[in-house]
Amino acid sequence: MDLTVRAAELTRRRRAFVRATVVRAQRPTSARPGDCALVLDDGTIEGFVGGQCTETSVRDAARQALTTGESTLLRVLPGTAQTFPDTPGAVVAVNPCLSGGATEIFLEPQLPAPMLVVSGSTPVAEAVADFAARLDFAVDRPEPGAAPAADAVAVVVASLGGEEPGVIRAALDAGIGYVGLVASRRRGADVLAQAEVRPDERARVHTPAGLDIGARTAAEIALSIVAELVQAIRRENLGSPAAPIASPRTAVDPVCGMTVTVTAETPHLSDAGTDVWFCCPGCRRAYQKEHATCS
Repeated sequence: MDLTVRAAELTRRRRAFVRATVVRAQRPTSARPGDCALVLDDGTIEGFVGGQCTETSVRDAARQALTTGESTLLRVLPGTAQTFPDTPGAVVAVNPCLSGGATEIFLEPQLPAPMLVVSGSTPVAEAVADFAARLDFAVDRPEPGAAPAADAVAVVVASLGGEEPGVIRAALDAGIGYVGLVASRRRGADVLAQAEVRPDERARVHTPAGLDIGARTAAEIALSIVAELVQAIRRENLGSPAAPIASPRTAVDPVCGMTVTVTAETPHLSDAGTDVWFCCPGCRRAYQKEHATCS
């Protein structure tokens, strides 16, 4: 599998994933520096960064990286050994099942670009779309009357037309956290009244949209709006998930005590009708020896 092509496909589909790259490894670990994999938001691993025990630690750390949006250096160590020197920003996973060696894996979350819906075809709308695209926003320009994209984090209404109240109402009903209306304070109040904006929704509506920088031209107004969006994303966590992007099922390996992510590839067996999950085939074999009725 060409992981570069696969990563591009996931990006086009706006699916979150983590790029995992082995940067250091000690024998007898099976991974080598340069090995890489993609960890999807459901815990699926495509590629190779080590055996099943290592993959368990990678899945867990990848979920955290997707939640925070921050890159992480994962250090997977056997038993209680701490053979790599401490590194700020590194996460240590002590894996009792590793037969030896240690691995350092760089985890880089790849999150979908924030989706911005721009309503209207005015000079301000065109400038907002242009500025936002330059900052790697995914910009949607829907047809009049179309519902906002399901994963949009912001809607900017710069149409100066009669559909403004409907667009604002649809954005608020969709739960979008930032709704910007390009209008004077007086006209903005009239539009919000027509949209029947409730008091508990008012904080999500920004009118006049944008930071107060004394903007006059269409480009300056667009700059102030995009700057306000960046501020909302970076300082107010606009669009950030309040919980892990994916919460796959987990189970505790009864042999080694490790928490494992349950996927189609996770070793397991049935004990008296109950599924038991393991970090690796070795733990499963050890369990079978003690429980002869397992299947």
